[in-house]
Amino acid sequence: MSTQSTRTLVSPRAVSRREAAPTETARKTEYDRRVKLFNRICLGVLIGFALLWLLPIAWALDTALKPNAETTQVTWAIDNPTLGAFARVFTETDMLSWYAASFITSALTALVTVVTGSMAAFALSRMKFRYKNVAFWFILIGIMIPGQVLIVPQFREFDAVNMLNTFWAVVLPQAPTAIAVFIFKQFFDGLPRELDDAAKVEGASGMRIYRTIAMPLSRPAVAAVGIFTFVHTWNNLLWPLLVLSNPKLMTVPVGLATVQGNFGIRYADTMATALLGALPLVAVYLLFQRHIVRGIAGTGLKG
Repeated sequence: MSTQSTRTLVSPRAVSRREAAPTETARKTEYDRRVKLFNRICLGVLIGFALLWLLPIAWALDTALKPNAETTQVTWAIDNPTLGAFARVFTETDMLSWYAASFITSALTALVTVVTGSMAAFALSRMKFRYKNVAFWFILIGIMIPGQVLIVPQFREFDAVNMLNTFWAVVLPQAPTAIAVFIFKQFFDGLPRELDDAAKVEGASGMRIYRTIAMPLSRPAVAAVGIFTFVHTWNNLLWPLLVLSNPKLMTVPVGLATVQGNFGIRYADTMATALLGALPLVAVYLLFQRHIVRGIAGTGLKG
């Protein structure tokens, strides 16, 4: 009797919960299985893209380590590995001067871009004036204008003021970028305006708010804009090729373009020069990859 009474006292809700428990467990197991499958697919895609990027670099390094006589053989094997190609790059070219010129122009361009872009973005984000939105849209329109369209008028301007064959001829046209203004404005829009109000109560001016509040809080944006501007300026070939003719002032891409004809079919020397030209950018990404990720995550992607 006691057993039968106990069975009758079990509520239908408890029975339904017991029946639903295995179903929920099965659903969770199926969800975990799908998540793991998706992660594996993503990992496979990433590995595939990594191989597509690394394979040409590995081939260039393999060619640079071979003697020039062996570079015509389509094989990964190196019978007589040598660093002679790298040594010839430094002895037969002005690679050190190109490094210095590229670093100076890239650093100056990044500095001027950060300063001018952040100041313009601060005015658009924090100050009130007529036609502010119109000015911002005109700046955004600049993103859609190819830089090649402005080459002829810019060249004539710098020629008129006798600034060709100078570092400023490379820096000034590349410094004002609309994308930098956009990134800084998006970041400034996300900062609490109460900070500005508190600073104004203390008598702070707009420049002081920009210098002591906005810029210290926008370090991720500064890192993102500065690093990407540095890399873009380092890789730029067309404009420096037009305004620089002095071998001592040439940047790395311009120098590589001028010496490739001298190397002829010396593929080992050509590959060694290309690897040495890209080496500083690899170092920049390895040193500042954390700042790049933070800058991308914290700028321009939030409404």
